[in-house]
Amino acid sequence: MADVNRGNRPLSPHLTIYRPQLNSMTSIMVRISGNALLLGAILIVWWLLAAATGPAYFATVDGLITSLLGDLVMAASVLALWYHALGGLRHLIWDAGYGLEVEAADRMGWGMIIGSVALTFLTIIAI
Repeated sequence: MADVNRGNRPLSPHLTIYRPQLNSMTSIMVRISGNALLLGAILIVWWLLAAATGPAYFATVDGLITSLLGDLVMAASVLALWYHALGGLRHLIWDAGYGLEVEAADRMGWGMIIGSVALTFLTIIAI
């Protein structure tokens, strides 16, 4: 039977009173970075297919990928790759039962953020 008093019950204020925490935000960003890696992968596959297609088409695609916009997308892809990899490493540590205290988890969250930016700069400089 349908609940006829549905409109009379109070709603949970979960989103209005919830304060986002570093661990929840870094976890959400790991998921977002994993999905964002698809864009970089698609561009790399497109570049490889263009190389196999012919020199004229490859020059067009290579010009796009090596343009300022392409460089920004590839740099963001490298950042997403490092961030996602460090997030996976954090989860492996958690799965082993270590670093589950709030302070340790926060340190690992900051380590992911700072580490991914630093490793991205090192990767870009090395290339």
